[in-house]
Formats: sequence, structure tokens, C-alpha cells
Amino acid sequence: MKIKAVDFFCSIGGMTYGFREAGINVIAGIDIDNSCKETYEFNNPGSKFIQADVMDLSFEDLKKQTGIEENDDNLVFIGCSPCQFWSIINTVKTKSEKTKNLLTDFQRFVEHFKPGYVVVENVPGILKKAEESGLNNFIRMLEEGGKYKVDKGIINANHHGVPQKRKRFSLIASRVNKQISLPIPEKENRPTVKDFIGTENGFEKIPNNHKDETDFIHTTAKLSDKNYLRLKNTKKNGGSRCDWADNTDLQLECYKKSPTGFSDIYGRMSWDTPAPTITTKFHSISNGRFGHPSENRAISLREGATLQTFPKKYVFKEKSIGKVAKHVGNAVPPELAFRIAKQII
Repeated sequence: MKIKAVDFFCSIGGMTYGFREAGINVIAGIDIDNSCKETYEFNNPGSKFIQADVMDLSFEDLKKQTGIEENDDNLVFIGCSPCQFWSIINTVKTKSEKTKNLLTDFQRFVEHFKPGYVVVENVPGILKKAEESGLNNFIRMLEEGGKYKVDKGIINANHHGVPQKRKRFSLIASRVNKQISLPIPEKENRPTVKDFIGTENGFEKIPNNHKDETDFIHTTAKLSDKNYLRLKNTKKNGGSRCDWADNTDLQLECYKKSPTGFSDIYGRMSWDTPAPTITTKFHSISNGRFGHPSENRAISLREGATLQTFPKKYVFKEKSIGKVAKHVGNAVPPELAFRIAKQII
């Protein structure tokens, strides 16, 4: 393939891996977090990891490190910037405020280099706040004077081979192919949890607080005694914290007066439905429906990565459970990336 790409905000390489599997040469990935470097380069040999803040990276430095040139019809720029600030999840935005304008920083590289293709993936909230997030200005820049054909929308990754209810804003644009479009969603055969994890998929039964020292990292976080009892009293295959709402010893203080509310926390996944969105806290049952469907534990690191469609051979070099979970949750599912790359090809 003549097509080559640069993956901005590459993290550990979910987008890079999917593009490479489709046949596109990913020259480099750029990320400010150097803890991603070893995992990125180990699993994507030949794709260079550039540790840099895009706010400070110059055009000349990028050209020097990658060999790319302006106005290359066969060049793809991928921009999946950190998106916590624009998430619709009601969390404190203080830490993520400094990264809220990264789409605008990515835009200056697109404007300067004018690659043949542009791909963006972000949370749906960036579309809901399209003016504040800089998305409207980014799209205007692409479409001005008919330079780029743009297709955009909210994609549910489950409609594209990923066993998750994972909705994301996606954009694909080209100045050399006016027929470009996002992949068509599948109406049937949408994958579920049982298609990816479980003993029949190579995941042996393990206990809570299991440590797997191999590269398979079928490792689980430790549950407190009370959280273990909570999960034990949660019905298998899709149960929720409502199953023990009347147990005064187990019920959470914040729900004793008003038991309704966010019911996914402390819940179990269901075998026959897609998993919830795999977040950066998927190793913790108190942060979502991350309980194993039938075992009394949270899903393991490898199970979370597999539900993200990372292949089982993908090696995560970080030693910390929390760090691996963060890297996996922040990644673009490689299968979705693969299908977007196929649209370009």
C-alpha cells in the first residue's frame, strides 16, 4: 500500500494496530504520555513512537521525524485526542480542562500539511458542544471551498464488530476521494460478551485478586470484603446492585434513602448482550457494570482488552493494574479502527 498515516494522540496503539492490520503503513504515533511508548512500539514494530506535546510540536520537527511532506494524497492524519472534558459523564473536569482544545491543535497540522485523508474519533459530547469544542470550526476548515468531502456522525462500536455499547463521534474526510464515508453499520450478528470472553474463549476461571505474571495478564483487582459480598449477592448474568438493595449491611449509604439512580455500578455483565463501554476504570466494580457475568470478581485486564478487540497476543508492558486499565480504556478499539481504515483503502 502507498497509503501511510500519522496517528496523533496514539496512546498504546489501538488505532495504529487496526490501520496496520488493514494494510496502511503507520509511520508514527504521537503522544505526550511516554508510558505508552514501550507497549506501542512492541506491538507495532516499525511504527515510531514520538513523545511530544502537540501544542509544542513544530511542523519542521514532525517532517524531520517522519519524512512526511505537505499535500500528500496518500497521507492520513488520525486525531483521537483525549476527550474527558467533553464527556457527557458528570465528572469533575478540572484535570481535563488543559486538554480540551487538542482538536484545535490537531487542526493546525491538518491545515498546514493538507493530507489526503483525515480521521477523528472522540466522545459524543464533542458534537453536542460543537462550537465550544472547536468541532464546528474544524469541519468548516475541512469543507471550505470544497477542499474535503466530510462524513461524520455518532457510531456505536457494537455495530462495527466490537462487543461493547460504545458510542463515539467519528469523522472521516478526504480531499482526493469524494465518495469517502464512514463504515456502514451491521444490522445483524452484532457481537456480545460471550463471543469474546469465557472459558470457551480461552479464559480459565480465576478468583478475585488473581495475579497472572504472564503476558496474558488474566489479572483481577482485589475486592474489599464487603464488595466481594455485594458481588456474591448480585444475580449472575446481568444482575445489578438492586439485587441487594434491601440488605442494610450491603446497601450503599448514598442509596439508602433513594435506592434508584445509576444502577450499573456493582453490576454484572450479561453473556448475551454487549458489554458496557470499557472505561479506564473497568477493573473496578464500583465504577460501572464491570462484574464478571458468572464469577465473583471484576473482569480481568485481559478480558477488558479483549472486549476492546485487542488481540490476545497484544502485550501490555506496564506493571500497574490501574495503568494498564487506563491505557486499555483510553484506546480506540482496533476492530473499529480496522474498518475505518478499510473505508480509506
